[in-house]
Amino acid sequence: MSKKTPAVEAGRRVDPRVRRTRALLRSAALELAAERDVESLTIADIAERATVNRATVYQHYKDRDALLLDAMEEEIGRLAHAAARCPLTRPAGRTPAELVELFRHVEANATLYRRMLGPSGAARFINELRGLLAQEVEAQLHEEKDTDAAAPTVQALARLRAHYLAGAFVGVFTQWVSTPVRPTADQAAQEVWALMRGASKRAASGMPA
Repeated sequence: MSKKTPAVEAGRRVDPRVRRTRALLRSAALELAAERDVESLTIADIAERATVNRATVYQHYKDRDALLLDAMEEEIGRLAHAAARCPLTRPAGRTPAELVELFRHVEANATLYRRMLGPSGAARFINELRGLLAQEVEAQLHEEKDTDAAAPTVQALARLRAHYLAGAFVGVFTQWVSTPVRPTADQAAQEVWALMRGASKRAASGMPA
């Protein structure tokens, strides 16, 4: 998923006042999404939280879902950026600090992720999250490529591995933020890293997963 740069949209420069208003609306939408079911939110609710009138909201977004999607994509982008910094494809002995930071990011927004990933969450959010995580993992896999990495079969296998890991992370995040008494971010990261190390060792030895 590609995001437009903050200052440019559709080939033109965006007025700073427009950017500030949209940032307010996105922030308000995310705050409310962390407090109640997404489907119960209205444009009026978001406008009130952002301290703007409803007409202002419609100047920037055609409806509530467009605003929520924009707000969620921004949050997904933050998580994907954190994932991009984490070496996910070559598990070593020590849990990377970047992986701990990834879990801390989710932990800091646990209520939002619980609502978005839970039974009443947004399917678009889940799909976007899984897709972006897979892109980041696949990019790391391509950095390790050998002379045969350009072969279609090798690319397809890398994509499968990327989506496997991305799906695992989405599943872990969903379970973790939904647990009433959950492990800390450090504990969760250590457990996931141990599992990834085990899968990596099996793959290296040719053992079935």
